[in-house]
Amino acid sequence: MRTQAFAKINLALVVGALRADGKHEVATVLQLVDLGDEIALTLAPELTISGFSSDTIVAASLAALAAAANVEPGWSVEITKAIPVAAGLGGGSSDAACALRLANDLLPAPLEPTRLERLAATIGSDVPFFLRDGPQLGVGDGTVLTPLVLPQEYWVVLVLPDAVVKTSTREVYDAFDARGGEAGFEGRRADLVEALADIRGADDLDRLPLNDLAASPLSEQLREAGAFRADVTGAGPCVYGLFADRSQADDAAHALRQLGRTWVTQPVGRR
Repeated sequence: MRTQAFAKINLALVVGALRADGKHEVATVLQLVDLGDEIALTLAPELTISGFSSDTIVAASLAALAAAANVEPGWSVEITKAIPVAAGLGGGSSDAACALRLANDLLPAPLEPTRLERLAATIGSDVPFFLRDGPQLGVGDGTVLTPLVLPQEYWVVLVLPDAVVKTSTREVYDAFDARGGEAGFEGRRADLVEALADIRGADDLDRLPLNDLAASPLSEQLREAGAFRADVTGAGPCVYGLFADRSQADDAAHALRQLGRTWVTQPVGRR
């Protein structure tokens, strides 16, 4: 069995205080884009992962699935990477979700979707999102999901800057806490909900609040190149720009290649 594990962008990421469980309260708008890894999974005598030696999350996810289903973890997984690692695009979480879905389908008694999502939430806050289709609003720790109907008629330019040294996601959140970034969370969350209610066309996506965790000067450069919205995705450092016109998106991606790796992608509604 084989499938594509799509990347995501955070069209909005509003972050609140650290919770008692060690996670942060968030409100985020998650959107799949058609940059993806490839996951191939077959039955095997034991659990093996090939193609990406740094993987830990796929292996952990399948071990958890086997324990939940009371079976031996007998799968062989091959990961072909296209999503850059530690960029804010959710590649590892997407790989894990796709492996969970494929392995679950091969179980004698597959877990029901709600139970599979609960299992996914124990692996990582983004993993349940990647089990779903279409854009979602994630609240709580990000695992409480509500489907959204959002415009999909635009192009997405992704820029992964060469000059930025990626800090860990934990360090990004620690810096957020140190500067008191949680202040005003309730108001920003209300602004997000209000903005979502007013979205009709693609350019209305620019009404959404900007990322609370990180900012980048590349956002302004993408806007100067014609993007109607630009922001950092997740904890960064990847930046996205939304374009109404494909040729503008291509031109922007070409112009910004001197600053880092670029991709021109589209939103993914249903797989």
